[in-house]
Amino acid sequence: MGLAKRRKAMGYSQEGFAHAIGVDRTTVGRWERAKTTPEAVYRPRMAELLELDLAELDALLTPPQADLLESAASPSGDRHSSGGIDDMIRREFLRLVAVTGALTALAPDDVETFAGAVDRSSVDDFQRMNGHLWQVYQLARSKGSVTAIVRDQLSALNDALKTYRQTTALCEAAGDLFQLSGELAFDGNRYTDAAASYTLAASASSNARAFDLWACALVRHAYVDVYEKRFAEAAETLEVARKIAQRGDSALSTRHWVASVQAEAYAGLGNFDACERALDEAQHVAQLSGLVHNGGWLRFDGSRLAEERGARYVQLGRLDLAEAALKSALESDALAKGQSFRRRGAVLVDLAAIGAKRRDAEQVVACGEEALHLAQLSGSGYVAPRLQALQAEIGSLGRDRRVAELGAEIGALCTT
Repeated sequence: MGLAKRRKAMGYSQEGFAHAIGVDRTTVGRWERAKTTPEAVYRPRMAELLELDLAELDALLTPPQADLLESAASPSGDRHSSGGIDDMIRREFLRLVAVTGALTALAPDDVETFAGAVDRSSVDDFQRMNGHLWQVYQLARSKGSVTAIVRDQLSALNDALKTYRQTTALCEAAGDLFQLSGELAFDGNRYTDAAASYTLAASASSNARAFDLWACALVRHAYVDVYEKRFAEAAETLEVARKIAQRGDSALSTRHWVASVQAEAYAGLGNFDACERALDEAQHVAQLSGLVHNGGWLRFDGSRLAEERGARYVQLGRLDLAEAALKSALESDALAKGQSFRRRGAVLVDLAAIGAKRRDAEQVVACGEEALHLAQLSGSGYVAPRLQALQAEIGSLGRDRRVAELGAEIGALCTT
């Protein structure tokens, strides 16, 4: 059964289904024709409406292989439209990840050919390139555009692992690159692929005894479960990550990042006290001095903790605490001076969501309009999906003309 058949079976028109999710009807049409796939932010709501879990929804949205082959063999010869080329690239990418991961697990005697010990400059080249790729990934508007160069780096690392005898440093480089591979998969809504990459990242980091890198791989793996609302499983993984991080570099922020993600898992479980303890532990990052992260696989510096605390309180339904924390975040230097439209916009969306829960149209409009303006100024691919989620929340206030106009403007922004 395809998406369209499931939608109809659940009694939704295309327009009604689009409205319930907070997207334009034409967007649903493109999903149903497999021209595009739904972004991560929409999938939980889609799964809820279709009465599926996220794994079942992913299966529903994946075209059968026979369809791909039939499209690839069509007279037009336009294989790009079928997704066949993208699927081939994805398989080759995953093959390289799997082979490189296997090589990191082999003892030197298991590798057939050697040209001697790896020299330090070669390792440094891999680490510098990995760092560059993280920067490119963070700046790229289309994250998928980074796939080709990450694939090339995987191929080069693969060759090095087959060639050199001393692989500990190369295992560390692989653990780094596998995490970036996982981020690419996660951004493409391929959560199983992302989890597989993070698993290999943890294994390679373990072989290198790189504790901070290892812990970060587990945090990213746990976040797949957080996103899919498997909070108990995430909390279990994060507890292991916490123990590994304790063996890492105490000058780095790793253990504090673990705590901040633990707070999200605990909030999902409805455990207010555990969430508070984790947030307080994360806040201790402020006691560190010097460079506490590397800007690549570890980027946590605590600068967003006020807004994260507010988001956790929203998650827990503690609206008064959430509002106080979010307003405090808006007064921080970076957000008050407009240094980050993305972050300020996200906080304003959370405040608008609080207004929606309280049925306070004034707050919804004031915060929602400013967030919309920031999204328009920045072209942020982060704020816009959050606005779409807000669009679904404010539907019940649609009789208010200003709220209805805000919803229409959000719809127009996300359509374009």
